[in-house]
Amino acid sequence: MELFSNLALGFATAASPANLLFCLIGVLLGTLIGVLPGIGATATIAMLLPITFQLEPVSSLIMLAGIYYGAQYGGSTTAILINMPGESSSAVTAIDGYQMARKGRAGAALAIAALGSFFAGTVSTFLVAVFAPPLTEIALKFGAAEYFSLMIVGLVSSIALAHGSIVKALAMVALGLLLGLVGTDIYSGTPRFTLGIREYADGLNFVALAVGVFGIAEILRNLENERTREVLMAKVTDLMPTRDDFRRMFAPVVRGTIIGSALGILPGGGAILAAFASYTVEKRVSDRPEEFGHGAIAGVAGPESANNAGAQTSFIPLLTLGIPANPVMALMIGAMIIQGIVPGPNVASEQPALFWGIIASMWIGNLMLVVLNLPLIGLWVKLLKIPYYVLFPIIMAFCSIGVYSVNSNVYDLYAVAFFGLVGYLLLKLRCEPAPLLLGFVLGPLLEENLRRAMILSRGDPTTFVTRPISAILLLIAALVLVVVFLPSVKAKRQEVFVEED
Repeated sequence: MELFSNLALGFATAASPANLLFCLIGVLLGTLIGVLPGIGATATIAMLLPITFQLEPVSSLIMLAGIYYGAQYGGSTTAILINMPGESSSAVTAIDGYQMARKGRAGAALAIAALGSFFAGTVSTFLVAVFAPPLTEIALKFGAAEYFSLMIVGLVSSIALAHGSIVKALAMVALGLLLGLVGTDIYSGTPRFTLGIREYADGLNFVALAVGVFGIAEILRNLENERTREVLMAKVTDLMPTRDDFRRMFAPVVRGTIIGSALGILPGGGAILAAFASYTVEKRVSDRPEEFGHGAIAGVAGPESANNAGAQTSFIPLLTLGIPANPVMALMIGAMIIQGIVPGPNVASEQPALFWGIIASMWIGNLMLVVLNLPLIGLWVKLLKIPYYVLFPIIMAFCSIGVYSVNSNVYDLYAVAFFGLVGYLLLKLRCEPAPLLLGFVLGPLLEENLRRAMILSRGDPTTFVTRPISAILLLIAALVLVVVFLPSVKAKRQEVFVEED
């Protein structure tokens, strides 16, 4: 009964006219940036963080959440129509979705993606509502040592799930932790790493760093790699799938929802991992594996359901533990901190309207998406024809205005330019910026809990292994590191063995 009373509070909050408006704005913006390849939810949310400073906390978080899961819908549109995923999690959808479009079934492919995403979003949001409260109760029993160990697990997991070099991902986490140390020492009040600039006494501006590393760097990369877009010119018709389509999509949608719901809570990129895992599963269990790659309905329905379910359940560690599962969730934590909210399990007890309002808004937002997206297909197709060189000056102008408006500090603009160049350089060196952002967000919290645990234990470092929950979490982190580095060590030993022969 308590769950229903909490959901009633959530729907009462989310259904207020202002919150409905911001939910609508969020899902429309999310769909738009999902449709426009190369921008992405992370960069867009980073750019919009300054605006949220002027909004009510619950309205701003509902809007940002709508942008995130709305982008999963929009990403499938470009994947199907022009074989260019708007979101990385939609890359798998392009394999069979584009082939369906080439066969004249673009409408059916888009409808299957939208309906699968709606079902997955509805079910996974229910899972968030069910599992978030008990996890919050458990989290309330955590002390400083447990929180320190939990953050170690989060950082290590983000390294494990990073694409490319593990060493580079580890270096990005370390760099993020170092940048998080800039500012004033929380216990002694001594400035550190500020280079004598008074404006950095409170630390680097999270908004400036996020906009630079994700927004500006992404713009520079897109300008360099802009490709000619061959938009499907034929009018998109027959949006309603046939009875046979419904029969063939049902099981993949259910399986994709289960896979996405489970993998979405993993740090690093659960939605992306879920989409690929779903596609692999569908190809193996299918009685027509030869269709995959040539327009298989299951190849669209499964991954689209998985990536949307993963996007929704990634809110579980954010809402219950205050730990971001991916860069977007790290930005959401930044938005909460900007609003004066301390992320963590206390949010549910201290601000229940905000906690349950965000959860309820996901149902409303998913309904808005499925109702609005299909009628707006024609508009999205026209937007795809806009050259990127027309869009980027407008985006950069809004970025600069937004960042400056937060603190009216010109040094924040210098920081945006600097981190934009740093982010572009990292992309050229094939270093993922996502672990850097997670390290930057978690760094101050990691340090605070480390020092608090040491103070409470009177300087005894064994407190992290003598407390059972903390010891288990550190053991999990160690096992993840071993699993990550074992293949590379084995490969290195094989290379040495071949050279000796």
